[in-house]
Amino acid sequence: MNERAGLQALPEDLVDVDALVAAYYDLKPDVSNPEQKVVFGTSGHRGSSLDTAFNENHILAITQAIVEYRALQGITGPLFIGRDTHGLSKPAEDTALEVLNANRVTVWTDSRNSYTPTPAVSHAILRYNNPASGHSDQADGIVITPSHNPPRDGGFKYNPPHGGPADSDATGWIAARANELVEGGLVDVLRGEATPSDTYDFREHYVADLPSVIDLDKIAKSKIRIGADPLGGASVEYWELIGERFGLNLEVVNTEVDPQWAFMTLDWDGKIRMDCSSPYAMASLVARRHDYDISTGNDADADRHGVVTPDAGIMNPNHYLAVAIQYLYGNRTSWRPDAAIGKTLVSSTMIDRVATSLGRRLWEVPVGFKWFVPGLIDGSVAFGGEESAGASFLRFDGTVWTTDKDGIILALLASEILAVTGKTPSQHYADLVAEFGDPVYERIDAAASKAQKAQLAKLDGDDIQASTLAGEQITAKLSRAPGNDAAVGGLKVVTKNAWFAARPSGTEDVYKIYAESFLGAEHLKEVQAEAKVIVDGALGA
Repeated sequence: MNERAGLQALPEDLVDVDALVAAYYDLKPDVSNPEQKVVFGTSGHRGSSLDTAFNENHILAITQAIVEYRALQGITGPLFIGRDTHGLSKPAEDTALEVLNANRVTVWTDSRNSYTPTPAVSHAILRYNNPASGHSDQADGIVITPSHNPPRDGGFKYNPPHGGPADSDATGWIAARANELVEGGLVDVLRGEATPSDTYDFREHYVADLPSVIDLDKIAKSKIRIGADPLGGASVEYWELIGERFGLNLEVVNTEVDPQWAFMTLDWDGKIRMDCSSPYAMASLVARRHDYDISTGNDADADRHGVVTPDAGIMNPNHYLAVAIQYLYGNRTSWRPDAAIGKTLVSSTMIDRVATSLGRRLWEVPVGFKWFVPGLIDGSVAFGGEESAGASFLRFDGTVWTTDKDGIILALLASEILAVTGKTPSQHYADLVAEFGDPVYERIDAAASKAQKAQLAKLDGDDIQASTLAGEQITAKLSRAPGNDAAVGGLKVVTKNAWFAARPSGTEDVYKIYAESFLGAEHLKEVQAEAKVIVDGALGA
């Protein structure tokens, strides 16, 4: 823990935006260096221009690869493109437009030439591709964002016609082709003018449609005081319009947009990070929690949510997901009675217990929101949520809203819960604890070489020799997710009252241990210690 975590950023903490942008254009990646290759993680390609990991050549190549990929898939409709407030996002958008226009792809940018949240892009793609729209072609999209990453980073992700994150087949093809293009000197990359073919009012279409997914009338009638903090991100102008349009007693806590994020408090490691689920990054809003009945935050592209209440401060994301699930499945009466509850396998077991109490099927999948996309589209999964404060859910009528994470509707849902029930989400979570127990959850890192990380990603449950974990019999050793039988890229070990999951980091020489216990903090420490012994033993460390 950094000694300045939760304190205001100082001048020496701030990135030099001019140097950042200059490096974007000046530094040329060498794709024989793994640190400078195009690599798509669970949320696209990310990196800093200062490290030659997110530069003009990367974006030229990735965009050309996307053009070729969509041609192979027969995608001929418009491509919606949006960007967040990071310093590298506008340069990357300009670069992408050059390639898209030269390849004669119809590109729709924001009509206000402003910032676009990730869920607004997903909403736009789904709106265009809805059979009721009458379009004979299909649209897709690009979102330029590194999400909650520090100001020095850039990010670039592709959303195909289903509106959600591209699957590994698509991203693997795009990344491989992009690296070929960079290595080949970009001779096959076409470049033209950085101008859009047309524009689209992302904000208006998204905001106007919100009553189909959130009970804004009840929120307005309740007059509850709402504080919405965009954390300097793409949702800043959306929250202002939402408050005005629907008559909410809502204050946008901070309207400032600054690519340095000088107004932020430092995260746990002393970095500026727009993590709306972190008590350190959200320290300013937590300090004002008594000014509002409910306070919420979003990260830079608004695909994540943070919820702050007067009685408990910032909620753990797992706690809020459990409350949201209990409320939604009890109040969305038009959802299919067999619609499952979607969760990632590193999310809290409290969700499992809530699902059982609701009589709903639990659908547990690997890490990555992409796994929820098919279920959200056909209504077989009404809610999909990740432990990292990302989720989305269906409209009142049981049809799809977005197939990417939507931090705006999850933030608004906190106000709906308070308006309808008279209790804050944290008070509801206290009720869940009284009924189901009080879990302790934590993620830690353990050192691992690249070879060991690769081995961990391929482990099978049968590779685990242990029969007990922290004094309890092991009931499951999972290397494939129970919900869809997809490989988890690691393993999960479960007992009656605890579990741990181990996954390799995509960016560092460590593996991540997620663990939870319903038997208290000391038992959790035992689980974590034995988890490391079990995993290291399987890896031969």
